[in-house]
Amino acid sequence: MPIKIKRVTLSLIATAFGYALSSNAAMADALDDRIKAMSLQEKFGQMYQAPLEITSVDEIDDDLRQSIIDGKIGSFINPTSVELVNALQKIAVEEGNGIPILFARDVIHGYKTIFPIPLAQAASWNPEGAKDGAQIAAREASSAGIRWTFSPMIDISRDPRWGRIAESYGEDPLLNSVFGVATIKGYQGEDMSNEERIAACAKHFLGYGAATGGRDYNTTYIPEPLLHNVYLPPFQAAIEEANVATVMSAFNDLNGVPASVNGDLLTGILRDELQFKGMVVSDWDSVIETVVHGVSADQADAARKAINAGVDMEMVSRSFQENGAQLLRDHKISDAQIDSKVKRVLRLKSNLGLFEKPYTDTSRQKSMLSDAHLKAAKQAAIESLVLLKNTDNLLPLNPTMKVALIGPMADAAHDQMGTWALDGEKQHSVTVLSAFTDKLNPKKLRYAEGLETSRSLSHKGFKAALKIAKKADVIVYVGGEESFLSGEAHSRADIRMPGAQEALVKALSASGKPIVVVLMAGRPLALNDVIANMDAVVMAWHPGTMGGPAIADLLYGDAEPSGRLPITWPKVTGQVPMYYNKKNTGRPARSLPFTFMADYPKEAHQHTLGHATHYMDIGYEPQFPFGFGLSYSTMEYAKLLQSINDAAGTVRVSVELSNTGTRKTTETVQLYVRDVLGSITRPIKELKDFKQVTLAAGESRIVEFELTKDQLSFFNNKGVKVFEPGTFEYWIGANAASKEKASFKL
Repeated sequence: MPIKIKRVTLSLIATAFGYALSSNAAMADALDDRIKAMSLQEKFGQMYQAPLEITSVDEIDDDLRQSIIDGKIGSFINPTSVELVNALQKIAVEEGNGIPILFARDVIHGYKTIFPIPLAQAASWNPEGAKDGAQIAAREASSAGIRWTFSPMIDISRDPRWGRIAESYGEDPLLNSVFGVATIKGYQGEDMSNEERIAACAKHFLGYGAATGGRDYNTTYIPEPLLHNVYLPPFQAAIEEANVATVMSAFNDLNGVPASVNGDLLTGILRDELQFKGMVVSDWDSVIETVVHGVSADQADAARKAINAGVDMEMVSRSFQENGAQLLRDHKISDAQIDSKVKRVLRLKSNLGLFEKPYTDTSRQKSMLSDAHLKAAKQAAIESLVLLKNTDNLLPLNPTMKVALIGPMADAAHDQMGTWALDGEKQHSVTVLSAFTDKLNPKKLRYAEGLETSRSLSHKGFKAALKIAKKADVIVYVGGEESFLSGEAHSRADIRMPGAQEALVKALSASGKPIVVVLMAGRPLALNDVIANMDAVVMAWHPGTMGGPAIADLLYGDAEPSGRLPITWPKVTGQVPMYYNKKNTGRPARSLPFTFMADYPKEAHQHTLGHATHYMDIGYEPQFPFGFGLSYSTMEYAKLLQSINDAAGTVRVSVELSNTGTRKTTETVQLYVRDVLGSITRPIKELKDFKQVTLAAGESRIVEFELTKDQLSFFNNKGVKVFEPGTFEYWIGANAASKEKASFKL
């Protein structure tokens, strides 16, 4: 018979588990003693995360209550109220076996106060801002009883067709690493037992962002050097630098084996190579989906493979719970395996302080949407805005100008919050229209949506939009994508502005009035056919609750544009995947005037126009390079210098940065390096470091970086990390297309 641990015993265990009172040995002993007292049903219960399909205490029925009492549920996903959380927790703690339930939810970029989407946060190039946002999200979510989030997503994302690029930090391993680490630290803090902290989850392990064709859940093929050099570093950083509590296995199959049953990934790389000690959770139904993949014969076989591969907790599907006992009897899994998995689950609950304090203080919900939280969300939104074009310094706008505010996203309170804003409420979301109304004299502002939604094909709203445009001094068009056009399962084959937006922008441009385009979207949008009709362009991504005031402040010069692209921006969809850290090939495209196929002479000889890696109809350059962004001032880079310390194996490189404009501004100084000769082909350049530097008008400063041999090392095709002495080229500049370079030997 299992021992029923009532509240007195629970208190004793909590004392042993407490952060301040326990040693690792004491915790391990307490966990081992508890596991010995558990029934097999209770053990598999701890390995199960159930979907919470009710929203109120009144809906708790006898079946659910009994399942909790019997210890069949270790975690719930998607609780919606603190009252429900406390009621379910009381059943587990006071009527059940005394082990608290862990409540989890996808808190991706805010809980009630919604921050910019992760891709936008990466555009700030300010990881401390992401850390602050995660801390606020943790404070709000934990006040609702949520102590575990499935964030950050640190999948490298090189294909903007993929809907989940919105949840990523872009295409670069370093940027994903530093933002992943910052976000985890924001969620978890230094002590997860603090009731305002929540456990983070690094996802999706591994290679999920490399889905074929940008179609979600699709097959991924990643050779060994690419896996270790590009896709793995963010997870290594999450484990080694941030001590992330949990890792999620991915939906995709990697090189033929689905991640949730891939022992080479979950044990060989994650446990053995990266020394991850935390808990591994599957993605939603991903264990049983391996039957559909065609690698598991049935759900029992899927459970066997996932348990042996390294999954500790199964999300939603119940193959562990329904088949585990028989698998043990058949010796296809072992008691030792199950005990080690249960121990990791219980350790997580202990680290969160749930044994000591299982209930949530409902008075803490007063922190939701506080002035301090909204202020932080606005600042994060400002820093994420990227100025992409500014013909004749149209921006910042003069407040005396008459403005025609037009577009389907100008008053889209819900959609500006972006994907995965599960608990955001549009009544708290401040739109561009609202912000402009507050900022401008009513006589200076007219508004027309032009299109009902971003996808609308009807031109019926064009007439009203053109009417106010003709009476204005400047047009501000706010368009892009609604929130649900990006995110999970929301991939697009054509990433142009959807609906009739291009036609509307061209019609507005034909009015002769200058036009500022503000894009809200979860991905870069292909603008090749319409960017000539835009005088200024600001990428706002999906900026969150305070997006409207942030955009208004930037457009009117009350804030400076400092955002930089975390992803290469293609001209057309046909260029993707497109990324800056590509290989050179044997026939690289040349920096010469490019002859497009429309200009080929009739009956041109097959070989007369050369042989290089490009597209005849669009060339080889992106619309905007990785790291790109303009400001309201001008910056000048000069005097690349270096100093080599052979004994230490380090190189110091520097540049003189000068603000030659008239406004104080923040520049993101980026260091790129190329390993000129390698045992395998190396990227044409790789981001190795960056610094944000704020300079007053006329101010200059020396910006210095130190490079180590470890930063210059790479994994070869045998899976070995090596440093190969030789010549290295480097660039210190404003983006990945910076031209001035120097070199050193090490």
